[in-house]
Amino acid sequence: MSSKENTFKNLIGKNGRALGSLGYFIILMLVFLIGAPEVMMRPNLHQSVFVMLPVIMFMVIPLVFLVTAGEIDLSFASTFGLSAYIFALLLKAGLDPLLCILIGILSGAVVGILMGCLVVYGRLSSLVASLGALFFIRGFLFVASDSKSISFMEISDHWIYDVLVGKLFGVPMQVYWAALFTIFSYYLYRKHVFGIHIHHVGDNPDSAAQMGINVNWVRISAFMYVGLGAALAGIFSCLINFTWWPTQGFGYLLLALAAVFIGGTPTWGGVGTIVGAVFGVGVIAYMEVGVVAMGMSGVWRQFFNGLIIILAILGHRFHGGRVR
Repeated sequence: MSSKENTFKNLIGKNGRALGSLGYFIILMLVFLIGAPEVMMRPNLHQSVFVMLPVIMFMVIPLVFLVTAGEIDLSFASTFGLSAYIFALLLKAGLDPLLCILIGILSGAVVGILMGCLVVYGRLSSLVASLGALFFIRGFLFVASDSKSISFMEISDHWIYDVLVGKLFGVPMQVYWAALFTIFSYYLYRKHVFGIHIHHVGDNPDSAAQMGINVNWVRISAFMYVGLGAALAGIFSCLINFTWWPTQGFGYLLLALAAVFIGGTPTWGGVGTIVGAVFGVGVIAYMEVGVVAMGMSGVWRQFFNGLIIILAILGHRFHGGRVR
């Protein structure tokens, strides 16, 4: 076998999960393009997808870190709403929007740290603990807000609005911010020592501890990053809609998790892919509009989302299990 063939084989082997996710995305787009060519060729449809796609991206990318570390966090959907609520309250109180954003992001990171400490030092299952936190935080938001929304149209007159969610060359600014966040996360995940530790902890925490890795710190940091991403998603969602409402973020819970698994990060830890997660987000985002574009009822989205998740997990399982 020639050196070029070996190089190509190694390239496929190392990026098999990401390429598999790309394959799912291409197949989905071809199906929608064949089924509804006129609708899928309209720029307005893709413009609408790009408006909210970055919001999902901010949640999904940090989840790749956490799932690779062998944990799961369901509370991010409520952290989304809590950070957005804090941002909206401070904004209505007259504080500078930039300060409101920073405090909102900080609140998400703090919730993530608390969630991590609950799992690590409370020795609780991350699935059960985060499920409890999901409903606890959501219940708090309903009580604190009296189930009322908060609107702030005045933010559109502030310079921060154009910088974060305005348009540049016809593309929503949140797309650029999500791209920067993804690039930063990619290098953190693949090149930085933190990302290397994430992989070791997810693959075998006992072995990682023997190697001198602070396993507890790594796990808590992964939870913190998920909280930070959820906060960014919540704040951007508020800026896009000029409104905060008590159920905000809850609808993204299953969609974000689906994007992680479709994107090539399996549930057993130790492996994952940021690039694949980007295509996973693309699959979920276009699934929301593509099914309707083909003239099918919106209820079919649940069916196809579930089907794609099952097929994706099976495909990634055949690609290879965890490697110790």
